[in-house]
Amino acid sequence: MGLWLGVYESRLRLFTPEGHLLPTPEESAAQERQLKEQERQLKEQAQQRAERLAEKLRELGIDPANL
Repeated sequence: MGLWLGVYESRLRLFTPEGHLLPTPEESAAQERQLKEQERQLKEQAQQRAERLAEKLRELGIDPANL
């Protein structure tokens, strides 16, 4: 794999041959939690938008279930 040891913020860390810092397991887990939260928020926003659009259709006398 060709990883290198180095010091980053006073801690021994792994780097790729290109010099990119590899995340620790804790950093990877935090990143994954953040991505899941963003996905949850996007899903919630889409659901709210769909509900608003369905309500608008009902106001116009259109049943969204029959589309």
